[in-house]
Amino acid sequence: MKIQHIFFDLDNTLWDHRKNAYLTIKDLFEKQEITLHYNIDFESFHTVYHEINERLWEQIRDGLIDKEYLRKHRFYDTFKHFGVDDEELSQYFEEHFLDKILNHNELVEGAEYILEYLKSKHYTLHVISNGFQEVTERKCILSGIDKYFKTITSADSVGVRKPNPKIFEYSLGLAEAHKEESILIGDDWIADVVGSQNFGLDVIFFDVYKENRQEEGLKVITHLLQIKEYL
Repeated sequence: MKIQHIFFDLDNTLWDHRKNAYLTIKDLFEKQEITLHYNIDFESFHTVYHEINERLWEQIRDGLIDKEYLRKHRFYDTFKHFGVDDEELSQYFEEHFLDKILNHNELVEGAEYILEYLKSKHYTLHVISNGFQEVTERKCILSGIDKYFKTITSADSVGVRKPNPKIFEYSLGLAEAHKEESILIGDDWIADVVGSQNFGLDVIFFDVYKENRQEEGLKVITHLLQIKEYL
């Protein structure tokens, strides 16, 4: 069956979460004069935050913690790493991070071009995100890419996250699409690639970090414009 429906992961596949998060945390860091008060270098702080945040998101994906735990700990644990045990300061960062990150809406290089290209080829486009429901749609709207999508599914809508097959089943049902005529494009090996494969959905792995994973028959890109080689 010919591909008709394309499902995109959002964060770091289309919407540049890493860059937008970096800029947001830098703004908050400077506003609170963290270097002056605590003698913490921003780049060191961000590196530790990134590692902690990635680990917590993996635990959310695996069902080990919930989003409330992540929100309570990602900044608190980062500050504590630098010897600053301050729940109020950590909560300030958390609350303002979620609000202010939407002031930065950088897209991954080539995102808008490839969405325009795929739309011109009459594919029907969708989003399946593991992000929080309250920000997923706003990210699409504020970055100007919402107009390309027929449906937007966030994990909170379903109560499970990729790679759980229920989120793929829900999203395909919402899209009125069949597996055989659908493909997913995403950057997370476990959530997107393994999740899609276990569900029986074709997938393109967006190898952002150039992990060079070898798997027979796997479609791999390192830049969004390479999608044109497959679709």
